Amino acid sequence: MSVEVLDGATIRGFVEDKRVFERFVRERFEELDADRDGLLCYAEMVKELEKLRVFETHFGVDVKSDPDEISGVYKLMFKQFDHNANGSVDLEEFKAETKKMMLAMANGLGFLPVQMVLEQDSLLMKAVER
Repeated sequence: MSVEVLDGATIRGFVEDKRVFERFVRERFEELDADRDGLLCYAEMVKELEKLRVFETHFGVDVKSDPDEISGVYKLMFKQFDHNANGSVDLEEFKAETKKMMLAMANGLGFLPVQMVLEQDSLLMKAVER
């Protein structure tokens, strides 16, 4: 982890650099695809979501979270990625939803820079490194 300065233009530039963005998304997809079938099932994606611990911490401090609520949020997030509702996420669905998320973050940040603590291999860190 490291503290980085980030703004919406940095994220937008990363997403708009099609070659770099698509390479990173493909690499992340391949890392998540444990059985190497070219598709992400719910179990493969939920492992990544659990690693992020978004719902189990509040400003870095562990908090008690309702496991059923967390599971429900993860299922909704998976459905968001599964555009054709076939129970799995292919590379194109993963890329499209990742792009949508990144642009939403860029719009949320706007033009004012903020300091954020970022994981080394996160999407946002890749945007900063670009």
